[in-house]
Amino acid sequence: MSQNFPHRFTVFTPTYNRAHTLLRVYESLKIQTYKNFEWLIVDDGSSDGTAGMVEQWQEEDSLTIRYFYQENQGKHVAFNRGVLEAQGNLFLTLDSDDTCVSNALERFVYHWQGIPVAERENFSGVTCLCMDAEGKVVGTRFPLAVMDADLITFTIRYKQVGDKWGFHRTDILRQYPFPIFFGERFVPEGVVWNRIGRKFKLRFIDEPLRICEYLSDGLTASIIRLRARNPLGVRCYYFEYLQLAVPFRYRWKAIINYFRFSAHAGMPPLEALRDLGNFLEGLLLLPAGYLFYLADCWAIKK
Repeated sequence: MSQNFPHRFTVFTPTYNRAHTLLRVYESLKIQTYKNFEWLIVDDGSSDGTAGMVEQWQEEDSLTIRYFYQENQGKHVAFNRGVLEAQGNLFLTLDSDDTCVSNALERFVYHWQGIPVAERENFSGVTCLCMDAEGKVVGTRFPLAVMDADLITFTIRYKQVGDKWGFHRTDILRQYPFPIFFGERFVPEGVVWNRIGRKFKLRFIDEPLRICEYLSDGLTASIIRLRARNPLGVRCYYFEYLQLAVPFRYRWKAIINYFRFSAHAGMPPLEALRDLGNFLEGLLLLPAGYLFYLADCWAIKK
């Protein structure tokens, strides 16, 4: 495990035209009780004055801030850039519209150091709970205060739903970059987390450390539109998910979505069926996938 980093944490924020929300991230990081971190911002093509605002914060010198600008390519490309530029050995993403409690980094360090040194090489990071602005935990809580498991086993066995938050080792993330698909600006984060989870474990802590902001209007429609417009990345997620050892109900749902986004990508049904590699199972579920595809097309046009 590499230790050649000047900081313990890189707190990474990808942003795109979020100057109106980025201030609360800054304020949240300024009051962290643990100070050995850098704030790394990758601006994905903003045109709202983000660069000037960040420059003012850098002049304040309240914390180490490093800023990089790129033409708009999507969060996954910004993430890859952030991982390459990171100068912290633990990499924590804090989105441009979220905040965290003042001792979030301190608690992460506490739990990371709680993993025995001899076992730490087998862990990629620590994952915690999220809460909303009123302090209500988002989704399901963890069964115990501290648990160690791989992501897939933990999520399925304990039926986890809702946003979680955590860091990964930077040296591991550099081994598992997001795939890039020409012309697409979105790849599900699960592509990377599942790849890492096949080899490394996480420590799950039943503590809400991140505060999420949610917009209620049009969320479902916007997600459908985003996924439909970037079908190759979404198809990749479901295709790789099918390589994992998951129960049949999860597998069948993934097959349906695999066909759904194969259709969005313009792939003929027989070609998608051939790539799947399981003719009987695929033939059974292919119609459902294309029905979901048609429903997406109808929802997007509304």
